[in-house]
Amino acid sequence: MSSSKNNPENSSKNDFIFGKANYQLMLLSIVVVIIGFALMTGTTDIYDFRKIVLAPIVVLIGFGIGFFAILKKKS
Repeated sequence: MSSSKNNPENSSKNDFIFGKANYQLMLLSIVVVIIGFALMTGTTDIYDFRKIVLAPIVVLIGFGIGFFAILKKKS
């Protein structure tokens, strides 16, 4: 009745909460959010389409990818 959870030899290999795909999606999320905030910067008009429409949508997409990365089950 030995469980792999109680075996110290096997537990050190699988201590991560998330899988590789989760971490890759989280990294993608961070990059997309940074791109969104970069789109908000600049010296152009404050009411520019890029600043008030495009950039917030890109940031929200980045946050959505981050939430998906957290909720996705490890494969």
